[in-house]
Amino acid sequence: MSSTSGGWINLLIVWGIASAVGFVSMAALMLVGDWSVMQALFAAAVIFLGLGIILSVLFLNPLPGPQVPGSAGKKVVAADRKPAAVKPVANPAPAVAPAPAVAPAPAAPPAAAKPKKAAPTPATAPAPAAAPAGTQGPGKRPAALSAARDNRPDDLKRIKGIGPKLEKLCNSLGFYHFDQIAAWSDEEIAWVDQNLEGFKGRVVRDTWVAQAKELAREG
Repeated sequence: MSSTSGGWINLLIVWGIASAVGFVSMAALMLVGDWSVMQALFAAAVIFLGLGIILSVLFLNPLPGPQVPGSAGKKVVAADRKPAAVKPVANPAPAVAPAPAVAPAPAAPPAAAKPKKAAPTPATAPAPAAAPAGTQGPGKRPAALSAARDNRPDDLKRIKGIGPKLEKLCNSLGFYHFDQIAAWSDEEIAWVDQNLEGFKGRVVRDTWVAQAKELAREG
């Protein structure tokens, strides 16, 4: 009972010293070191815990108990004890050799490839269609255009004898500009006169070529 009460007293003394040192360190850090309260309090807590643990280890460890007389010289020699007999291990049974792998059956030869079908004979290209009626006759067809240059045809109605309907007919034959008409030869004039449906002979009668030359010069 007395040893237990003495241990509690020693414990209080050790941690009392640690708390006193932590409090003094806190005050010193705040006064001398210009630390804030939280900083000084944290440092004091670290000093309190560290010093308390160190003092507890140094002063609170129990002393070794008294030895029984005559027991100091007795030593238990482990070598005097005989080891237990080890039972021999039976030889393991020999491992069974694995059965030889069965070779796979040879693959069947591939079936003969079927003969490819002969390519169909290309159809004979159709013959070009015959020129429409009304574009045949004597003379030579003048050079024609598929569309007006820069999509800006000349106003063929400026030629006397050409009205809106006749202008559309000229355009359908590929004639859009004054310089085309101005370059017609006698054979080409004959061809155009023959193929102006409903207006045959108008090129020569209204002197289109001469008028077109004049209008082409004017631009």
